[in-house]
Amino acid sequence: MTPRELRALCLSFEAAEEDFPFGPDISVFKVHGKLFALSHLDARPLKVNLKCDPEDAVRLRTAHPDLIVPGWHMNKRHWNTVTVDAGLPDRLVRELVEDSYDLVVAGLPRAARLRLDRP
Repeated sequence: MTPRELRALCLSFEAAEEDFPFGPDISVFKVHGKLFALSHLDARPLKVNLKCDPEDAVRLRTAHPDLIVPGWHMNKRHWNTVTVDAGLPDRLVRELVEDSYDLVVAGLPRAARLRLDRP
């Protein structure tokens, strides 16, 4: 997956926005103001921080020890840093980004979630 594809994926979700609160090099992808992905899209290797269910986080780290690690500068229980361009299948990366988005949406206030469900 390329940086361009990762950015497009993150922005493909309903109400997803890109912000730069940490400077012009760090893309922060949010839904209703809540972070679901963070990446320095110009860095090599390409990495992204993603929210993850704690049990899934441990399982993924065990299955992909060099490519999925505890979230860098994040809560290590709930966030993973995923090396996107180093051999992980694109399908898995897409699933992890979608899972992160879904976890954040699930934690939004009910009114915000209902606005997302509108056609």
